[in-house]
Amino acid sequence: MSEQNLFLAVYLGRKDSPQMKAWEALSEEEQQARGRKGVAEWKAWVERHQPAIVDIGGPLGKTTTIGAHGIEATANAMSGYTIVRSASQEEAAKMFENHPHFTIFPGESVEVMPVLPIPGG
Repeated sequence: MSEQNLFLAVYLGRKDSPQMKAWEALSEEEQQARGRKGVAEWKAWVERHQPAIVDIGGPLGKTTTIGAHGIEATANAMSGYTIVRSASQEEAAKMFENHPHFTIFPGESVEVMPVLPIPGG
């Protein structure tokens, strides 16, 4: 890998997770207050890591799966993504420690993986 590599960070959170159930148990006012705090902390995270962020990404909507059997609506745990540039996967992963996705919002985790070159490309 070169000095600076691309990494895809995928935000995960299932609709039936304990974190989501706890979020849904909050009052509307509590959800709004935590939402405001989460957005502020997310913006602070972006500002801290701005030099490494290649694509801020965003939330993901409903999933459609296309395969040999056709097209169908499905569900998965992916709720958003960000692309960052870093010297190593470990360094990229450290950017997401204590991220508001799972410390304030009801997300479960963030997975970080290298974006590899296309074989033979």
